[in-house]
Amino acid sequence: MADGLSFKNEITKGLFRENPVFAMLLGMCPVLGVTSTAINGIGMGVASSAVLLSSNVVVALIRDLIPEKVRIPAYIVVIASFVTVVDLTMAAYLPELHESLGLFIPLIVVNCLILGRAEAFASRNILASSVIDAVTMGVGFTVALAMLGAVREVLGSGSLFGLAFVHEDATTMLLFIMPPGAFIALGFLIAGVNTGVRKARAVAAAARARAVSAEPAAEGVR
Repeated sequence: MADGLSFKNEITKGLFRENPVFAMLLGMCPVLGVTSTAINGIGMGVASSAVLLSSNVVVALIRDLIPEKVRIPAYIVVIASFVTVVDLTMAAYLPELHESLGLFIPLIVVNCLILGRAEAFASRNILASSVIDAVTMGVGFTVALAMLGAVREVLGSGSLFGLAFVHEDATTMLLFIMPPGAFIALGFLIAGVNTGVRKARAVAAAARARAVSAEPAAEGVR
């Protein structure tokens, strides 16, 4: 798999077919906990992506040096090291976002997306493949959190990226910036995204079928 990866398949994997949130339902703790605004969603997505990319690179480089019996603890140590770097960097340069995300930044250590990609992919593939996997999965995770945060912020606060677009006296659906609203919004997004993916697959399959059926006819003409 490592040497014969299809770049196109890898690009679409994290965004659509195996999206960490919409398809595999990974990392639900930060997904539901911090996405009351789009900025929070993007911030958590980028922080998680940075840890995912860094840990995938290191795991891919040292995979042959780690004894089988201690591979999971070793991966956790690697991940925790990069989470500490990200945590301190955000505290220094993005204090407001760091305070807003709070405990969820250290909790990236136990995000099953990070450890899952290290164990299932980076530990079994070459460096280039592991980098591509981390980037696509990280982008997919960030996009999902941004979408959920944007929906919740628009419906619950009447704003987007902190910019209000409704009158201050207007009534908004405060439910969506509360924990139950996170579940409701995520459910509708999962349904919508997966429906779109299924339709796209059906269209692609129909196009391939038409192309295959047209080939014999073209050969007959020749």
